[in-house]
Amino acid sequence: MFFSFLPRFLLLILITHAAGTTSLPTKIGKGYRLLSIQDSSNGGFLALLQLKQKNNIYGPDIPLLQISVKHETENRLRVHITDAEKQRWEVPYNLLPREKPPPSKQTIGRSGSTVTPAEYVGTELIFAYIADPFSFSVKRKSNGQILFDSRSDASDPYSGLVFKDQYLEISTKLPKDAALYGLGENTQPHGIKLYPNDPYTLYTTDISAINLNADLYGSHPVYMDLRNVGGEASAHAVLLLNSNGMDVFYTGHSLTYKVIGGVFDFYFFSGPSPLAVIDQYTAFVGRPAPMPYWAFGFHQCRWGYHNLSVVEDVVENYRKAKIPLDVIWNDDDHMDGHKDFTLNPLNYPRPKLLEFLDKIHAQGMKYIVIIDPGIGVNTSYGVYQRGLANDVFIKYHGKPYLAQVWPGAVNFPDFLNPETVEWWGDEIRRFHELVPVDGLWIDMNEASNFCSGLCTLPQGRICPNGTGPGWVCCLDCKNITNTRWDDPPYKINASGIQAPIGYKTIATSAYHYNGVLEYDAHSIYGFSQSIATHKGLQGLQGKRPFILTRSTYVGSGHYAAHWTGDNKGTWEDLKYSISTMLNFGIFGIPMVGSDICGFYPAPTEELCNRWIEVGAFYPFSRDHANFYSPRQELYQWESVAESARNALGMRYKLLPYLYTLNYEAHTTGAPIARPLFFTFTNETKLYGLSTQFLLGSSLMVSPVLESNKTQVEAVFPPGSWYDMFDLTKVIVSKESQPVVLDAPLHVINVHLYQNAIIPMQQGGMISKDARTTPFTLVVAFPLGAMEGKCRGNLFLDDDELPEMKLATGSSTYIDFHATVSKGVVKLWSDVLESSFALEKGWIIEKVAVLGLRGSAGALEIEVDGNADANANKVEVSTAEHRWFPVEEGKTAKNVMVEIKGLELAVGKKFAMSWKMGIKH
Repeated sequence: MFFSFLPRFLLLILITHAAGTTSLPTKIGKGYRLLSIQDSSNGGFLALLQLKQKNNIYGPDIPLLQISVKHETENRLRVHITDAEKQRWEVPYNLLPREKPPPSKQTIGRSGSTVTPAEYVGTELIFAYIADPFSFSVKRKSNGQILFDSRSDASDPYSGLVFKDQYLEISTKLPKDAALYGLGENTQPHGIKLYPNDPYTLYTTDISAINLNADLYGSHPVYMDLRNVGGEASAHAVLLLNSNGMDVFYTGHSLTYKVIGGVFDFYFFSGPSPLAVIDQYTAFVGRPAPMPYWAFGFHQCRWGYHNLSVVEDVVENYRKAKIPLDVIWNDDDHMDGHKDFTLNPLNYPRPKLLEFLDKIHAQGMKYIVIIDPGIGVNTSYGVYQRGLANDVFIKYHGKPYLAQVWPGAVNFPDFLNPETVEWWGDEIRRFHELVPVDGLWIDMNEASNFCSGLCTLPQGRICPNGTGPGWVCCLDCKNITNTRWDDPPYKINASGIQAPIGYKTIATSAYHYNGVLEYDAHSIYGFSQSIATHKGLQGLQGKRPFILTRSTYVGSGHYAAHWTGDNKGTWEDLKYSISTMLNFGIFGIPMVGSDICGFYPAPTEELCNRWIEVGAFYPFSRDHANFYSPRQELYQWESVAESARNALGMRYKLLPYLYTLNYEAHTTGAPIARPLFFTFTNETKLYGLSTQFLLGSSLMVSPVLESNKTQVEAVFPPGSWYDMFDLTKVIVSKESQPVVLDAPLHVINVHLYQNAIIPMQQGGMISKDARTTPFTLVVAFPLGAMEGKCRGNLFLDDDELPEMKLATGSSTYIDFHATVSKGVVKLWSDVLESSFALEKGWIIEKVAVLGLRGSAGALEIEVDGNADANANKVEVSTAEHRWFPVEEGKTAKNVMVEIKGLELAVGKKFAMSWKMGIKH
């Protein structure tokens, strides 16, 4: 919720645009020299680095470093640099499982051998180093491209390797044509490509997403680098696995990390395609969590549903307006005094709530509520008392650290403590027995705090007193600046203003389990809560958990979905939502979306029309508004309701396609929503395109993002693109070029690319019902193709099961193939694990084959190798395509062939073929 930071909102708006002017300081030190090197027991090598010259800028240097290098897989290289004599903070290995480097006290010979420049060659990547001053590079083996180069020459504005207790610096040179993506979470006004000299600060903070170029709710120190050399594109990624606050300076020809603690733990992923990069990245950080089928339906939420009758009214009004709705949400309105795991006995009486949930659950709808990490300090509050008894809270000077959020005074659970994880799971279980929710929404977990510093409960006054704004600090607090953790020597550009790193969060000198400092663990707080929440939900009924989290870190996608936080109801924020969504696909969190129509203030009617047209195609599609904004459910305006019926109507028809993309994401990491360059990697014109996106590899969404527009200029990569709302309309593009499309108020342009087969169903008001309707296969050949191949797939499963995998009796996977060759069209399926689909009785009722030339002849159909007994009921018709741009003198008849009346069991292999007659 944004209002926790209202007091500094105006300040942030004023300074955000100026934040990019932060300058690089002078060079620091002379770096390190390689002292010795040897093979390590884990299959890589170890080396010692010795400081060349002391200096005290940002504190004393660490004199001796250990570097461990290993090709961990064919396409992943790790370079780990730490203090050779003392253990330093790293992202906990139990939270993000990975191989441990050799211990820092392993003995390495310190003299006797002459060290010369050398290379360490892997299957795809080459690690090379220079001994004095020490620097390293990573090269691509196939073409010799240097992907990372830490050399610092006299002409470079940055330092060489710097390694101090609270300041680490390293840089890499970049070619001028490299396109970089990632380094979030932030709202990027220039689009998905990193923009030279914009600030990129990584430190989890509760400031609203309306603030540009500022560190927001998540920390993702990873970037993807896409280069096109001689018309050949290749991509790689670089992850710095470090949870400490950092500034990353990108100049266009170099990138410099300035980190306030931890270690340098670099992972290089060789790609070479963007999809391969994400596959390799998520294989390491954790595959995206499988989402239940209903999660791809539409969600409605609002902060300010004051009582249960309002929620019931919302559900009923969606039904009356014939707008699909799968999930109804409560912000903290359902809570008793804003306390987690409670119900307000007056406004949400349990018997009536249970009656309501029985009703919507019977229809297939779901119910989700919010949980904040702050646990109210209240002697009559069982959750708090059990937390105290189990010693689960973050400490300061031996006592639970006191903060303030919505309930008033709170303590923060320490999710690094195994006891806390068990207690949290037990509280989830207790709450689920009270209210059978279908998922949890974890918010404010950066962690957000309305106060700063060391606080105590005020004597003689009630806090909060219930009369003023709930986000104003009312504890008695004093700033903490007397420790090097609360006031580190290097000031990262936190909140875009170099705010103290403990400002409006947990004091960074507070400590977690085993003495871990908040200074080090701050940015993994939301990540650790996601893991604990996932474990708690999974232990309930063996069902697939659904968790929505605001704060994220590397690996969060393995446990949770994400929404982009508190956005504004403006045209600019509508545009920004696309870039943020696409970035999270790169971060391995594909289930992502923004608050449709904006969180606050009131959107215009036109904006809400256009936003639901875009938001209907976010992977996570939810309308959410703020307490103080007017109501903005999609039925509030008839024009918005019409746009919603159109756009969500198409989404619900595409649910089988989206759910199959969910399976692809879970097994390969592939983003559900992707930049166009993921499919058209050699098209350099697309590298910065941030106003359109793909769902999967083949569906392109081209929204209107400006006011008073009834047309949209969209870029169409080379090939044939079919209008999903009218499959006879096709755009044929010979090169990536803009095309002006009609887009009246209720129209969203969605196009299907050639060579694809996508499964669709008939839609409905709720995913449970839509899922039972017959299937249509849409097969898209290039327009007028005489030779061509198409492919598609479909994954079906019991979406309640915690695991999403191919298994007998619980899932079915189908590959669809089609060819056209010498006038003969063939379409067939290959089925794996057929029993699940057969038990459900799903059928394919219709096939639409696009882009054919001529007229359709007699149809032959086989099922499991035998002639189809129902073939005589089938109707075959054709409709002529209309294409743009029209080529002069082109008279060939290009048609869509529709085959209706089929009764093909989805779980059985089928094959059909026919000839296309062409008149000359």
